Amino acid sequence: GEGVKPFTPEKAKEIVMSLQQPAVFCNMVGDWAALHWNVKYLSTVLDGKAIQFRLGLKTVDLVPQFETRCSYVEATLEEFLAWSCGQPSCLSGPFSCYDSSKYWAYADYKYIARIFEDKPEIFQDIRWSDFGFPGRSGKESTLWIGSEGANTPCHLDSYGCNLVLQVEGRKRWHLFPPGDTSFLYPTRIPYEESSIFSKVNVANPDLKRFPKFRNSTAHVVTLSPGQVLLVPRHWWHYVESIDPITVSINSWIELDADHEARVEEAITRMLVCAIKSAENPGDGDLWLNPTEVEATSHEINLQYLNQAVSAYLKCQKTSVSAQAHSSIAAAEQRTGTSCKRKKREVGSEPDGCRLLTHGFDFSASKAEELQEIPFGPHLIQVLPQTQETGSMGAAAVESDGRDLPREKEGEHIGKLHRRRKQLVMSNDCEMPAHQMDSDSSPCTSQTALSTSDLLDCLVNPHVINLVARLLLERTAV
Repeated sequence: GEGVKPFTPEKAKEIVMSLQQPAVFCNMVGDWAALHWNVKYLSTVLDGKAIQFRLGLKTVDLVPQFETRCSYVEATLEEFLAWSCGQPSCLSGPFSCYDSSKYWAYADYKYIARIFEDKPEIFQDIRWSDFGFPGRSGKESTLWIGSEGANTPCHLDSYGCNLVLQVEGRKRWHLFPPGDTSFLYPTRIPYEESSIFSKVNVANPDLKRFPKFRNSTAHVVTLSPGQVLLVPRHWWHYVESIDPITVSINSWIELDADHEARVEEAITRMLVCAIKSAENPGDGDLWLNPTEVEATSHEINLQYLNQAVSAYLKCQKTSVSAQAHSSIAAAEQRTGTSCKRKKREVGSEPDGCRLLTHGFDFSASKAEELQEIPFGPHLIQVLPQTQETGSMGAAAVESDGRDLPREKEGEHIGKLHRRRKQLVMSNDCEMPAHQMDSDSSPCTSQTALSTSDLLDCLVNPHVINLVARLLLERTAV
């Protein structure tokens, strides 16, 4: 009947927590007031309040447009709308230095709880309880407003999985499975807690410099208004606005595996801050993402690490105890019927919660689980891009999520949520090591290694995962 959703909250949550490939939920949010959050409506609600926009060039380079390469302005949504429409009134406004035909603008990763702090009633326009997460509303969500071409560089989120609601316009998502990590040349420079970036501009890959990218498998989807995309844990994603104006809302769902991920992130923070802070600041290497306003001290980073390890061990102890009780209960109630999917808890699956080491596990049990997922008109698989679809710009179906635990405020151990710096960056901060010194001899230029080259190896996700395991084993003993 009318108003009946295709999935109950319990079933939707089961899909979100079990599905290890991206999918699009349809017909789940038709009664959400947030579907009216177009830019014109939001500009009325904000009533002249200025927010920060990130600006980048529409021209497609071989190098990703990291946030350190962008410019930033403070502007109202009215000024953004006028600029994006090419109105003459923008000639004297905050966007006056940026031709809308050459630049895109993105008010990305804005905590709804902050920008609407004086209008808390608006939080209820977003009801993630329909997906089985009671109490989760706009207060635990982020807002993304962009013009055509606005994009998020390809990255993966260290924490949680991601639910993304498209409100206005369309966005195209290019997603890559965790098993493709080595093909995407992961880097922690620019550094931001919880985000592992790819060196590859997946919209225009430099295959001479990154030949292994040929082996990657893109899953491409165009998300339309009213649809909700599930981005599973550790799936890489590059996101681009393809309509004149786009609005998205997302929420990162915490997972048990986040406890170990926080240990890995604490290790990474300690190493990156220690090594990069030792460099001469005058070298021009802008290694901190604008979301990280300062390099935390070694003492603070050590505190983060100890807190993360303590939290992991506490969670593991609780999980082992709960697992023992559930095992006893299951033994008493066991029948001949097949078991439901195991709840993934820290300690219950030795390899299932490890960072980037398991990728797809198409064992018999996983295959059975996949068959139980109710794919159809209300839950659409995001399929691998076929040879026939051609370039990265092609859409396979009807899709920014990024970025910090994205956890509830106050629950993270290291992320410093502060106002982004006002930056206008040059385009040479990610220059390859062999191009950094034009006066060097051919032999020297080919072999000279930078600090960032070392860090790419030292804090590679696989290496950090191994270090975290060894550290946790040492601590447990």
